[in-house]
Amino acid sequence: MRDLGAGFNYLIQGQRWVARHGKQYGFGLLPGLITLVLYVAALIALALYGEDFVSWATPFADHWTSPWQGVFRGLLTAVLFALALLLAVVTFTAVTLLVGQPFYESLSEKVDRDVSPDGTAPESGLPLRRELWISARDSLRIVVRALVWGVLLFALGFVPVVGQTVVPVVGFFVTGFFLTEELTAVALQRRRVELRARLALLRSRKMLVWGFGTPLGLAFLVPVVAVFLMPGAVAGATLMARDLLGEETGEPHTDQRDRGDQEDRELGATA
Repeated sequence: MRDLGAGFNYLIQGQRWVARHGKQYGFGLLPGLITLVLYVAALIALALYGEDFVSWATPFADHWTSPWQGVFRGLLTAVLFALALLLAVVTFTAVTLLVGQPFYESLSEKVDRDVSPDGTAPESGLPLRRELWISARDSLRIVVRALVWGVLLFALGFVPVVGQTVVPVVGFFVTGFFLTEELTAVALQRRRVELRARLALLRSRKMLVWGFGTPLGLAFLVPVVAVFLMPGAVAGATLMARDLLGEETGEPHTDQRDRGDQEDRELGATA
């Protein structure tokens, strides 16, 4: 249970870190805003044309008598939209991290330097193109795993009682796990930790992972909230990655913190 509280504490610490570094927070908002606009546009299009798509995809039901045709196609339309929402929640973090890779890499490095006893941050040494490819490849693998879980839980949702009580709770914990994997990947990829090793690392500290990812997943159900929490989530995940690897973490360096505040003041003065 101590790990559960520690995971939540990293989430809070990450939000506090970006609150002290306004410049990093502002840059960190951009990828989430871009992704949110794209997702909202896609969901609106699905809401407007989903019924037409279902009708096109089920020509065998054209001659069914009323009300069975309407009930059948209405149910399929509802299922299609529900799956789209699930896909949006599952992939929002992965897509945002991919869009904002340079922003979040920079933010994560600054967190590492700020709390590292020697003021340094690990670097992968890979070119940006290679890092983007690895990030996209690993994100796709995680999304596929998450979708398999999503389809399974969606099917179990039709089981009486269990489907309405146990399944939603399990779903939130599953979402929290994969969400944490995506967020910690920013810091762990810089340390050249491969996907399989990352998953094993997270499974070894599940309570820590759930304490961080499950409340964040609940908050991310509101897309606008996800945008504003994303920079702090990356910062908190970087702190948690250090814990998972047993790296020493100290208090933020005063000189670096003051330098960050000075940069923010200078930015405001030139604006």
